[in-house]
Amino acid sequence: MRGWWQDLTDLALPTECGGCGSPPAVLCARCRALLECAAPRRVRPVPEPPGLPVVHAAAPYAREVRALLLAHKERGALALTGALGVALAGAVRAGLGPEPGRSTAESAAGPVILVPIPSARWAVRRRGHDPVRRTALVAAGRLRRTGTPARVAAVLRQRRPVVDQAGLDARQRRENLAGALEVRAGGARLLTGGRVVLVDDVITTGASLAEAARALCAATGTRHEARGAVYRAATREGREERRIGPRSQRGKSVPGASEKEPVNIIGEAVRAAVIAAPRDSFE
Repeated sequence: MRGWWQDLTDLALPTECGGCGSPPAVLCARCRALLECAAPRRVRPVPEPPGLPVVHAAAPYAREVRALLLAHKERGALALTGALGVALAGAVRAGLGPEPGRSTAESAAGPVILVPIPSARWAVRRRGHDPVRRTALVAAGRLRRTGTPARVAAVLRQRRPVVDQAGLDARQRRENLAGALEVRAGGARLLTGGRVVLVDDVITTGASLAEAARALCAATGTRHEARGAVYRAATREGREERRIGPRSQRGKSVPGASEKEPVNIIGEAVRAAVIAAPRDSFE
């Protein structure tokens, strides 16, 4: 009920822009450009949780973009779904690549399967809609119209209650979500024959996407490597000396010196795309 009524209200009674507050449109031209003209890039939170797939984001989670996402999610500004879906589609497209052992042409033959991160039931009831699933449907339509076969498979669900993530640090979020998601009965068959991309509106610590990837791989039999003991060599120059903790607590760096960096093997099987990410997580 609330969905079509809110859509009708937004059309009949244009209000201020959900991003910058300027009248009279729900989304002004400048804020629309922030989403639809964005250049999606790879993002990696620090610290990066084990098992996090390769993630691409369309825009930094700041100012107008943050306001737009909150207006859509918490205040039911459903007229924003279209622009948010376009941004999400761009992030999905940026992250697509050939599957291991297959050429680009062979990989492109299968559809893109968008798997939205599920919202808690209480959150859906309170909001009156599922913002991530709604945006995923728009993104799939956008991809199809631009020549990329795509569909949405909302196969994930929470197998146990979790607490609100707000206010939790990276470790607490991982503990809160560990083992919390599963694939619905019969859902695994919907994930075959295509390229699976987990989708969400925002990435913060990456705990939700890592847990979702684990659940997908558990259901499909795909190898999931979530061990923190798997490493590869990297240079501090290549990582631009990104370290964990406040700047005052960081050790001195030797240019070109190698450091141990976790490898996310799961990223070879599952990819992820989000609308926004913290500015300092962009590569």
